[in-house]
Amino acid sequence: MSLDSAIIRRLRGSSDLLTVASSHAALIKSGALTASVFNHLINAYVRREVVRDAHKLFDEMTAPDVVSWTSLMAGYVHVALPGDALSLFHYMLNCEARPNAFTYATAINACSRLADLALGRTIHARVETCGVRSDVVVSSSLLDMYGKSNEVEDARKIFDDMIERNVVSWGSMISTYAQNARGHEALALFGEFLRASSSVSLVPNHFMFSSVVNACASVGRLGLGRSAHASIVCRGYDSNEVVAGALIDMYSKCGSIDYARKVFDHIECPSLVPYTSMIIAAAKYGLGSHSLELFDEMIAQGVKPNSVTLLGVLHACNHCGLVDIGLLHLNSMRDRHGIAPSTRHYTSVVDMLARAGRLDEAHELSKQVKAEGDDALMLWSSLLSACRTYQRLDIASEAGKRLAEFDRDVAGAYVAMSNAYVAVGQLESATRIWAEMSRRGIRKEPACSWVELKDVAYVFYAGEVSSAGPRQVEVMELLKELERRMRERGYVGGGNGWGLDGVEEGEEGKGVMVGVHSERLALGFGLISIPKGITIRVMKNLRMCKDCHEAFKLISDIVERELVVRDLNRFHLFRNGSCTCRDYW
Repeated sequence: MSLDSAIIRRLRGSSDLLTVASSHAALIKSGALTASVFNHLINAYVRREVVRDAHKLFDEMTAPDVVSWTSLMAGYVHVALPGDALSLFHYMLNCEARPNAFTYATAINACSRLADLALGRTIHARVETCGVRSDVVVSSSLLDMYGKSNEVEDARKIFDDMIERNVVSWGSMISTYAQNARGHEALALFGEFLRASSSVSLVPNHFMFSSVVNACASVGRLGLGRSAHASIVCRGYDSNEVVAGALIDMYSKCGSIDYARKVFDHIECPSLVPYTSMIIAAAKYGLGSHSLELFDEMIAQGVKPNSVTLLGVLHACNHCGLVDIGLLHLNSMRDRHGIAPSTRHYTSVVDMLARAGRLDEAHELSKQVKAEGDDALMLWSSLLSACRTYQRLDIASEAGKRLAEFDRDVAGAYVAMSNAYVAVGQLESATRIWAEMSRRGIRKEPACSWVELKDVAYVFYAGEVSSAGPRQVEVMELLKELERRMRERGYVGGGNGWGLDGVEEGEEGKGVMVGVHSERLALGFGLISIPKGITIRVMKNLRMCKDCHEAFKLISDIVERELVVRDLNRFHLFRNGSCTCRDYW
């Protein structure tokens, strides 16, 4: 073996910058700086994330080849400088070296990092004309870019047109569905992958499993989530912090906070992701003190929080009414943790102040925050919801007008305004709101609730018990009996458990016999179908009404069972006649 070959071999195996620098010096001394040697050096510096030194070497080359260009571009993407990578790509197009499939894939990845969909489409068009579209690496990069840009249909078209698919392309498409609130499609595609993998020897990786677990969380499928967890353990991915964080999130969102804690406790040295996931999980269950204890423990362990962690801390204070503590955390974010509060942090604080009845402070903060898009929608929705509770029509009117400007969820704004009018006895104004909704053809999303039984979700709508199949009569008889026993204990709400379902917080219209609330139907089916001793978990797409919340507390004591409800905003764990939210929600 020649001296130059020995040096290059050492360069390939280098694990520190000193070895790279000494090998570089030795190669200069030997005078063996060919294009191939330059490329080895560029790659070595890129691996050590010293991209500027790699670029200096690149500039010394008389005729960089495609490997030189692509290696340096990949280095810039790796160190989070995708703009520099794309500058190189555009410069390369006017040079002698021609991009290959890996060059295009790297440029597409850079567009994905920058969230520059327009430029990504331009490069996609060039890919089609250059004949590298069929390359699995290029197609996977395109799929990932469209997925991260929330262009689900474009991503699916790329996936469907792929001649060859690897675990990365399957994982990217599953992730795209999971990240765009299409969990059912993500799980269906994972099922296709499992069937296809038996013939082509594809093995799911930790990235795919985390997406599958996230999909289970989004649709509340605990059974499938547990099955995925078992496969994760079998393949040894349970120690991966991203997977562990996804499992904590899944168990908490599927109404199993105890299992979420078990996953967390199994981690020997929790890092940022598991700590953040557990803090948020506890907050959603109204376990604010536990969230704050975890946060203090995290800081004591030297784990630096990020903006999401601090958002979880604010949520914990919000859901437990710890307003002053929440304000202290908000005001110390920058000085103590070096993190500037974002619109999402301020929105959480607006909601926290409004829930606590400090509406003037919440209103003033809302006007100061420069929120746009979804952030503004969440901010003014939070304020409007509290206005009904505290009968503040003056603020409700402004919040309603702000929300009416949005193209989506206009129905929510109208319904909340109607509730505010009803709360202060202005029924004519409420009627005008509903008439305007009818005139404009605006409909509120129908409420539905579901329970999972043997990996099958049974979905119930207001007044429709057909999902119970042949056990419909049993469900109705059980609910009537529970209603009788609740009234013996002083329950006065709802009028036989009937009311207008599908609207939030008291929108059911007392005394209007339209249909049994969907969560009660789901609970009734769960009580006759799920063996005693097993927690019944009910998922709902909208906020749980106050009557049902009171009923679930009483029922948990009557039947001596633990009940969990996941609604639009949080979790309620009912046990022995009380709820973990302590009626603060």
